[in-house]
Amino acid sequence: MKDFIKIHDDDNVIVAIREIAAGETVSTEAPSLSVTALETIPAGHKMAIRKIPSGGEVIKYGFRIGNAKEEIAAGAWVHVHNIKTALGDLLEYTYEPTQPGGREQAKNTAEEAYFEGFLRKDKKAGVRNEIWIIPTVGCVNSIAQEMAKRANAKVRGTVDEVIAFPHPYGCSQMGDDQEHTRTILAGLINHPNAGGVLVLGLGCENSNIGELKRYIGEYDEERVKFLVCQECEDEMEEGARLLDGLIDYAAGFQREKISASKLVVGMKCGGSDGFSGITANPLVGRFSDLLIRQGGTTILTEVPEMFGAETLLMNRCASKELFEQTVALINDFKQYFKDNNQTIYENPSPGNKKGGISTLEDKSLGCTQKSGSAPVAGVLAYGERVKETGLNLLSAPGNDLVASTALAASGAQIVLFTTGRGTPFASPVPTVKISSNSALAGKKKNWIDFNAGVLAEDASLDEMGQKLFDYVLSVASGEKVCSEKAGYHDMAIFKQGVTL
Repeated sequence: MKDFIKIHDDDNVIVAIREIAAGETVSTEAPSLSVTALETIPAGHKMAIRKIPSGGEVIKYGFRIGNAKEEIAAGAWVHVHNIKTALGDLLEYTYEPTQPGGREQAKNTAEEAYFEGFLRKDKKAGVRNEIWIIPTVGCVNSIAQEMAKRANAKVRGTVDEVIAFPHPYGCSQMGDDQEHTRTILAGLINHPNAGGVLVLGLGCENSNIGELKRYIGEYDEERVKFLVCQECEDEMEEGARLLDGLIDYAAGFQREKISASKLVVGMKCGGSDGFSGITANPLVGRFSDLLIRQGGTTILTEVPEMFGAETLLMNRCASKELFEQTVALINDFKQYFKDNNQTIYENPSPGNKKGGISTLEDKSLGCTQKSGSAPVAGVLAYGERVKETGLNLLSAPGNDLVASTALAASGAQIVLFTTGRGTPFASPVPTVKISSNSALAGKKKNWIDFNAGVLAEDASLDEMGQKLFDYVLSVASGEKVCSEKAGYHDMAIFKQGVTL
């Protein structure tokens, strides 16, 4: 096992793979490197390999992750006590496109991959055949949950489960908040993982069923049913009748061989550590490239965790128009922070810092590894459904539940979630937890689905990328992830403004 990783030839820090004791010398032959630790360097943390002057740039991934607060000696621990962010506020950007190249050729020569899924009438593919109960307003959450509980006793055939998705919104909202609720709910109602959907309304809410139908658009009347509780004598009885019909309808779907080009996979990280940017996130990036070669689609989100690495994405935009949309994506989110009198770079979290991440640039350069090398093919507003195959960027915050729900509402049938600290949460779609380190995978086997930590133990990125790709196909074909086995189903909607 390696003692450390030097990510890029230009780096002036290395990342400790194991704890390096004070006074211990670590070295490599190629490239030649030898440095003695002046203090204990925790696993996942950084150690300077040459003197960095006060105010000098700290380089990791080949890019600046901050400036030294003071002179940092070779062998010193580099962390929040001696490094600070170098980022500013709103910036102007210049489009300097890179040429990833080879995408079409790689796509044409890749052996076509398939999964066993559910092909819907609109030709979208589902990886689950669930019945979803979507409340239009928080007032009917308890009714929705009780309906799901009773209906699960009647599940049959290929139907997996009846799931209610409670949320506190749909009324007493204004402006963008109301729009966000409607677009997210409509995205879930139209999601192909649901073989049937019961939209459950109260009747007097702002986002009532009549209003929501404008956002849903055309729908299969056999697949989507509506119930307004104030308009019926016994909503539980009427709900049971409608759910019986939806179960009958959904049970008619069978898994069939479907091209991987039909897959849309969301990419998210949370509870990151010093290994995330060198194991789990690059692994997801390799998966993204493999899926895109198949003609599939990936979506990268959590915009605040692009700050500091945004130009890498901007310069991969396939057109000047997409570049300008990405600039707006970044600066609009920064303006959101400023409008609420919040520091744009109040990140990373305490857990991130404990795991070895020191600044937002450090976090973002690791986070954006999930995007792989494909060109940016689309930029999506919050709640907007994906239209372009290939790599898409989605506007959403870093919050795990909010961002993962946004990925699902935009069309992701599966979310890949990398983590160095671990988390049990779920989202409306299968959420694959990928650990950045083997210790976490060993400790939390009931949370972690795939261990990327072996990449710090000399495993090959090519080999592990193919293993993750194959695993995702098995999940798409019905294999349950840990959070599904535990019965977890979460959702959250982005709230920004006034509550009446």
